[in-house]
Parts: sequence; structure tokens; C-alpha cells
Amino acid sequence: MTRSRLPALATAALLAAATSALVPGAAAAQTFPSDDAVIRQIWELGMGAASQVEPLAQVLLDSIGPRLSGSPGQQEANDWLAGVYESWGVGVEQEPYGTWRGWDRGWTHIDLVEPRIRTLNGTMMAWSPGTEGPLEGPIVALPTFTSPADLASWAEGIEGAFVALNASEPTCRAPESWETYGTPESWERMQALRQANQAAWGASVRAAGGQGAVVQAIEAAGAAGVLTTRWSAGWGANKIFSAPTSEIPSVHLSCEDYGLVHRLAANGQGPRLRLDARAEFLGEVPVYNVIGTLPGTELPDEYVLLTAHLDSWDGASGATDNGSGTVMMMEAMRILKEVYPNPRRTIIAAHWGGEEQGLIGSMAYAEDHPEVVDGLQAAFNQDNGTWRIDFIRMQGYLGAGENFGRWFSEIPREITQHIELDVPGVPETGGSDHMSFICRGAAGFRLQSNYPDYRQYTWHTDIDTYDKLVFDDLRNNATLAAMLAYLASEDDDRVGVEQRELDGRTWPGCRPAQRSSGG
Repeated sequence: MTRSRLPALATAALLAAATSALVPGAAAAQTFPSDDAVIRQIWELGMGAASQVEPLAQVLLDSIGPRLSGSPGQQEANDWLAGVYESWGVGVEQEPYGTWRGWDRGWTHIDLVEPRIRTLNGTMMAWSPGTEGPLEGPIVALPTFTSPADLASWAEGIEGAFVALNASEPTCRAPESWETYGTPESWERMQALRQANQAAWGASVRAAGGQGAVVQAIEAAGAAGVLTTRWSAGWGANKIFSAPTSEIPSVHLSCEDYGLVHRLAANGQGPRLRLDARAEFLGEVPVYNVIGTLPGTELPDEYVLLTAHLDSWDGASGATDNGSGTVMMMEAMRILKEVYPNPRRTIIAAHWGGEEQGLIGSMAYAEDHPEVVDGLQAAFNQDNGTWRIDFIRMQGYLGAGENFGRWFSEIPREITQHIELDVPGVPETGGSDHMSFICRGAAGFRLQSNYPDYRQYTWHTDIDTYDKLVFDDLRNNATLAAMLAYLASEDDDRVGVEQRELDGRTWPGCRPAQRSSGG
């Protein structure tokens, strides 16, 4: 494919500029499969010194930070992203899809004050009530319950206390460390101990009536707060989600510090905690998707989507979930606006809200825009970390492999050599925003990078920060996204969406978008 609707630039000048402007470590890309001038321009702008992924990521992740649904941070990110698109000349709109529970995180100061002084590593959980100034009290651990009556009897003595809600981990040493340096026997014993601890805790909580009943009893008893932990089975990594409480503070502690206070409490050594946590509930607030558009010139009612959710959990900065995907698609649109401003099909960059609460923004968009679903050529979604794209599943569409084959034949091998195409594959059943289109029989695809490392260390953790990004790979991924959008826009053929037969399975179904948090 060599057709281009761009103002032509001299190929020789392009190649000379690309050679001189490449960032350190970027591939020289002497293996362009064709003489397509647009592909070469995309490479130059995406892989060379003109790349903008680092400054974009720095502002989003360091200055704006986390983007919890309904928070001021989410709206600040929306406004910033829309402003950037406007500065590039990309048409942009903040499109409302509903409301969500507004909440503004303040500081969290957590100190162990007895039997020794230590500032603890932790933070309020999302949508947690705060304190009205510093609050101090003893720490107690859950006992073993055999019935709801045990829970009721125990709760009579916890007024003013901080309750350690979870089982503690017997080790916070990463599994790869145990496997590398420990004996097989000690690693097996540690695994057995972890499993036994969790099983005993689970049985006790179930006997008391379930975690909901336990939390309700703790709040009703006048406890000062709840302490939780959710280790991510990696060095220093802890997953932080929403508060289980509605009336008293919920605080997440690191694996190490939760283990410390839990052991002190379990051994009767009198631990006391001081907590100063500030938070403000803002009521139901409007929430938005940010939609950037390059209108199509020949087939304006057919669409290529570049999608990534903008919202995040707020235990850290939301760097790899999903600041990296956000910056990747922004950079792709910057490149396309410069080298392919008048696409054949309409190209949309969709930055979703509410993904972390169940794909809400993308589900709402698909409901509200049946014309985009009906005219969808392809949606390319990215939502898992910072490494190079290495896997793309055809999601069970029998004809999609033919289109991808044509597109990949135009993309430099320096990019495609890392990618496995799963043809025809099977549709996923959940996971991210491409499912909002797959469930409607439209051509949605996930541009997937390495999963195990992401899941262990940065997915929803308190160390998902700017420094975890690998910018060589992010430049690669943004360049790939821009090339795929261009090639899908130019393709003479629509992507085939005939569905394969699924043995014992049905095609994934859609659920209605949840347009409000209800509180």
C-alpha cells in the first residue's frame, strides 16, 4: 500500500532527517517493506527525537497524578488532555456518560506510637472517610470466629480501636527470591503456611457471616478505623482498591507494616496507632470520556478507534494502568495529525472514564454511538503496561487475520518481529474496553504487552509510577498504533467480522453501562 493523502515530503529528506534525529537506542529501521511515504514519516516522528511520549507522561503522571473516577484529578486530566489536543489542532470533546461518587483525597499520616515509634507505609483506600484531625487508638486483630455470636461478643470491646481486618502474610519476600535462593523445602513450607493462614482467616470470616457482616459489626461498635493489606506478591508492591467501610476510615498498609502491627496485636504487645487522614466527599459529579477526532474525507461514516482508559486507581500514579496507554494513543494522534491530517476513514482517539469500575465509559459510548459501532473498521485498545506490544488476538473474527496480514506487511520489521498474531483466536470474556465493541460483534482488538510482570508489580499497586515506564517501548507502541490507524483507514476492505464457532461457549454478551455510582 503506497497511497497517501498527505502533503508530500521528499523521501530523501525524510530519510536524512530520520537518520540524524533518532533518539539514542532507537532502531535505524532500514527495512521499510515498501516506499509508503506516510509509514516513513510516522517512523521518523514516533521513533526519533521528535517523540513527545516522555514530556506527556511526565505531566500526566507526576503533575496531575492519579485519576480516580469522580475525583478532581480525573477532571484535571480530562481538561489537560483536551487542551493538548486543541493545541495540536485535533478536534476534541469531553462527552458526558453519567455521574460518579465524587471524592477528593487529602493526606494520610499513619504512625505507630506504641510499643515503639514508626511512621508506617500506607494510605487511605479510595472513597474512604477521613478523620477530623489526628485520631489515636489501640490496634486489635480479628480473633477466630466460629459463629455470628462470636463476632457480636468480640465487637463489644473494640470501641475506639483500629481493627486489623486481614490475615497477615508470613513473608513479604518476592516468590522469585524464594525460588532462586531458598531451598525447595523452605519454599514449599512457606507456600503451605501462606495457604493455611489465608484458609483459616477465610473460614473464620465466613463463620462470622462474611466480610460484609464483619465490617458492619466493626463500624457499629464504634471502632476508630479498619486496617487492611493486599500484597501483590512482589518486592514492595501492594494492591490498593476501594474502602470496605462507609462510616470510619479504611487504611491500607504495606505488607511489611501490616505484618508488623498484626504480630504486635496478636502477641498482646499493646500496639497503638495515630492516624490523620483527610478526605472530602463531593456528591455525585459528572464524568466524561475525552474524544479526539480526525474526520474522514472519503468514508467519514466508517471509523478507526485508538482507545485507552484515562481513569486509574489512586494508590500511586496510574502509570502503567493506564497512563502508558493514554500517552501512547495521544502520541499516535499527534503523529497522525501531522502526517495524515485528512484520513480516508474517520480516526477517533477515545480516552475512557470508568474502566476500573467495569468498562463504564466505553460501554456507554458504544450504547450512545451505534453509528460508530456499525461503521467500525477496527478499534485498537491498549491497557496493560509499558513493555513492547507482543501479542494481538484476532478475537475469533475469521476475516481479521487477512487485514492484519496486509497491514503488517507495510510495517517495519523492527516493530512486527516482536508481535505474535493469534489467528483467528477466540474472543476474550472481559478485561478492558475492546470488549465494549466485541460484545456487539464489532472489530475490537487488544494491543497486548507482557502480562506477568505487570500483574505482579504495577497493576493497581502503590508503585505504579512514572519511573516504571520503558520509553523505548512506549515510542515503539505509539508508532505501531499510528501505523495501524493509518493502514486500517486506507484499507480498501472492511475488517471481516464473521465469528468462528466456539466449542461449548457463546459469544460474549454486553451489559448495560452503569451510569451512576448510586451514592
